[in-house]
Parts: sequence; C-alpha cells; structure tokens
Amino acid sequence: MAIFNTKTRIVFFCTLSLLVLFSPQLSLSSSIHDLLISKGLPAGLLPREVRSYTLSEDGYLEVFLDGPCLTKYENRVFFESVVRANLTYRSLSGVVGLSQEELFLWLPVKDITVDDPRSGLILFDIGVAHKQLSLSLFEDPPDCKPQGELKNHARKEKGFEAVR
Repeated sequence: MAIFNTKTRIVFFCTLSLLVLFSPQLSLSSSIHDLLISKGLPAGLLPREVRSYTLSEDGYLEVFLDGPCLTKYENRVFFESVVRANLTYRSLSGVVGLSQEELFLWLPVKDITVDDPRSGLILFDIGVAHKQLSLSLFEDPPDCKPQGELKNHARKEKGFEAVR
C-alpha cells in the first residue's frame, strides 16, 4: 500500500510549484550568470565563485561569494563577500560590495549600465567618473582570487605605520 495516493501527489506537486513560482526570494534561473544574461547584462560581470544569490520581487539582488576576492577586467576589481544592487533590464544600480582600482585608488562601483548593446560598451559609474569598457571583457565569468583580503591589508601598510 502506497503512503501517498495519486490525488495527494498531485496536490503536493501543485503546492510546491506554486511556492516556487510566487516566492519572492527564489529565482527560476539556473545561475546568476543566466539571470544576468536574461536581464541584458553580460554573464562575466560576476565571478565564477558565486555561491548563491537572492532576487526579490522589486529587483533587489544579493549575491553571495565564497569570500572577498580580486579579479581583473581592464583594471583590478575587488568583490566583497556579498554584492548588492538593484537589478533592472540592462542595469545594476546602487551597487554595494564592488570596487575598481583606478590610478592606485580603490573606488566603489555605484552603477553598471549597458545603454545600447550594439555599441559594444558597458558603462561603470565609479562616483568621480564614468568609465566605458568593452562588453567583450565581460563575456565569461572570471576566476576570482581569494587574496582579495590583502587589498585592505596593503592599504594599511602604506600608511604612517609602514614608514616606521
């Protein structure tokens, strides 16, 4: 004798399906990289080392990495353990947890936008400037090195204590 009859199984699977479809914290994309592509952004904006992510109904995205890390596109880029942003079509706005090295300074990335994919460019707002980069730099998710933790340590070393 089966524990669940056919009617019980159907009700169970329908309920489970509805939970998945209407839960605000679940995503139907198989990966964050697939989600980025579906939103008109390149997959390589985030590294391979993404552990998981959540996307709320209002587009608030939280991406969880294994730990802070460094990678390089045109310049070095630092990802914190959690990267947050508002995700809309072809845009990540209000980015938190991502910094880019410019002339020996680490500047927070505030917004990332693909205005016109035909231009082949992606726009990074780093607060003091807007930087246009080739979309081709972001085709594939990069490997991110865990020595990203050294970024803050190196900054401290260059201060007054290092002069002693």
